[in-house]
Amino acid sequence: MAGKIVRADRASATREAILVTAERLYAEHGVHAISNRHISDAAGQGNNTAVGYHFGTKTDLVRAIVGKHFAPMERLRADLLARTTGSREIRDWVACMVRPSTIHLDQLGSPTWYARFIAQVSTDPALREIIVEESMNSDVMVRVVDGLNGCLPALPPEVRAERGDISRHLMIHLPAERERALAEGTPTPRATWQDAADGLIDAIAAMWLAPVTPASGGPAARD
Repeated sequence: MAGKIVRADRASATREAILVTAERLYAEHGVHAISNRHISDAAGQGNNTAVGYHFGTKTDLVRAIVGKHFAPMERLRADLLARTTGSREIRDWVACMVRPSTIHLDQLGSPTWYARFIAQVSTDPALREIIVEESMNSDVMVRVVDGLNGCLPALPPEVRAERGDISRHLMIHLPAERERALAEGTPTPRATWQDAADGLIDAIAAMWLAPVTPASGGPAARD
């Protein structure tokens, strides 16, 4: 029994070392620039097959990293949702989308790599589906999106889709840029993750409420 416990603990420690190392390397260099051998070496694993043994494919490893962080962020989002249900303020619903990640990054301490990791993953169409799947399978996120949609002004479908895309880009890439600046020791526009979240929420809420410029009717509009 004792031997089994020791082996289980060792396997758990190995998995965690691989997860942490892969997240850092993917964040700093990109997912496709890093091989399993790179991860094994950096994680101190003498066996170059350790990554495949514990996680399977690169996609499986990326999914494991996303899942590791998604669970605590989901709990934070559920708490925010409970306090926001019934609100008619766009900013409140945007906060339910933004704050779980910024609070989580703040709680992790410095340095972090997850924001940059997500930014890297989001540039790959196949791997990006992992993030989409997590969100679509989240009842909490579905309820947050429904709450936001219920507060939005009447917008042409193409404008609503465009502003949704802009919101996603801002929520992915602004935290990644802040995380990179913190890692490099360069100045950031906001002093704390909470302040950074405030600014991001203000910007996204303002964008949703911005007036819509009428189509010019020029060649681009006709296309």
